Amino acid sequence: MTFGPPPGGFPPPPPSAWTPPSEVEPALFEAKSREDWAAYFGTLAHSRLFFEIQKDKADATPSATYAVFGYDPRVAGGRIWAVYTEGMLPAPEPHRVFDWNYLEWFAKVWQPTDPPVIVISPGSPCEAFLPSAPPHSAAWARYGEQAPAQEQSPRLRTLRIGGPLYGPAAHGLACGALLCVNNDSFWNGMASHGEGYPRERKQLREWWGITSREEWLSALNGLLAAESHSRVWDFAMGLRRTIARDFGGHVDVGYWKQSVANVIRANSQGSAVVTEDGVTKTEPRPESEVEAGIEGVQRLIGRITRYEARMRADGVLGENQYVSSVAAWDLGRASNMARWGLAARFGTLKEAESAVIQAGRASALAYKSWQDFAAGFILGRSLHFDEEEFGSWYQNMVKAHRILVSGPGSPWLNIPFR
Repeated sequence: MTFGPPPGGFPPPPPSAWTPPSEVEPALFEAKSREDWAAYFGTLAHSRLFFEIQKDKADATPSATYAVFGYDPRVAGGRIWAVYTEGMLPAPEPHRVFDWNYLEWFAKVWQPTDPPVIVISPGSPCEAFLPSAPPHSAAWARYGEQAPAQEQSPRLRTLRIGGPLYGPAAHGLACGALLCVNNDSFWNGMASHGEGYPRERKQLREWWGITSREEWLSALNGLLAAESHSRVWDFAMGLRRTIARDFGGHVDVGYWKQSVANVIRANSQGSAVVTEDGVTKTEPRPESEVEAGIEGVQRLIGRITRYEARMRADGVLGENQYVSSVAAWDLGRASNMARWGLAARFGTLKEAESAVIQAGRASALAYKSWQDFAAGFILGRSLHFDEEEFGSWYQNMVKAHRILVSGPGSPWLNIPFR
């Protein structure tokens, strides 16, 4: 049997002004134009295919799937299952949400009460009509079943339309690009559906403890204020900045550690604080507590310097450079948190865009360049997760960094940091 056109035949070729939103759609259109269905389904088999679901039922039972079926007068009976490639998704709406799966899944879950036709990206130049009932569905489902295992690898993905490429919003989005490259998402996907409504909700709940709009806003504001990482990191790195400023740049590690000990001991002696109610005295801290604190910060300094040495070897840091701040770890996540909240419908597109722009502005105040920003982000992520194993938490960011500093079309090469 044949695939592709509705009963009236193929739609006309796309207008010359048509710009495919991502790398998937032109491959589908070219294969469809040649009636090369093996190539068409081969492309689909490696793509996330999104479909609308019922939000209220997804909220009540997140583990189940409740598809929303559509209508198309070109199909007998009118009932269709509309499925979209990621670049063809409509803009997010408060009560309209989507999930996704791979090609073969649609054949496996089809029920006799479901529509007899699946339509890929309805109304687009890469549109195709697939019979959804067996035995016909086996002809296209096998492409998904035979596709290599879906392995996520870092890559730069850009929306050619539907996402900003320049300006304040694009700059703020680019601050989140390390995670986007690592997560195989569009770096400039402002109107984001992310990994689909159920997955975004689940990930925010499991990784962040976020289950409501209020919790999302609290987490987002903490990230934008660069207050979601350890204050001890800030203390240690801030002291190094002060030493570097006072002594001309280079900071001896031994001197840095000794300075930490001196400051902590001095701050532990107790002091008198003048308030409206008079003078309040603070008692000296126990010596054992003070020495334990010094030892902890000095161990942190050792971790920081060893990560920096590895980052120099991996091309993340320049020779003799060091990381000035890990605020980028929060600000880069803030850029993504804004989009995650939109995909989970905890926030609006307007709120997400405002937060992304704010993240970009704060980053430009805290750092001098994309290179400086990246080093701060990677060090913060490594201190938080990696436990000095130099494992995937670190290595994946180094891979993403290499892509962003060299890849054609990288926002870090096309958007000024300041």
